[in-house]
Amino acid sequence: MNPVSLQVHLRDIGVPPQRGRASAIRHLVLQAPAPVIAKALGYHDKTTTRLVTEAGGTWSRYAPGDH
Repeated sequence: MNPVSLQVHLRDIGVPPQRGRASAIRHLVLQAPAPVIAKALGYHDKTTTRLVTEAGGTWSRYAPGDH
């Protein structure tokens, strides 16, 4: 099974895959700092920071980078 066929099957049974994906990412950014999630998933830091703000997360003061 590949992502395209999975998306087709989800649509066929009435599950909107994009909403589920966004919801899953919002759930992740509530559990870990947005920059960590961004790096793991290949997203831009600003995208995940926006999602954590929308989700009401508390990781807004996390300093990304090597320490």
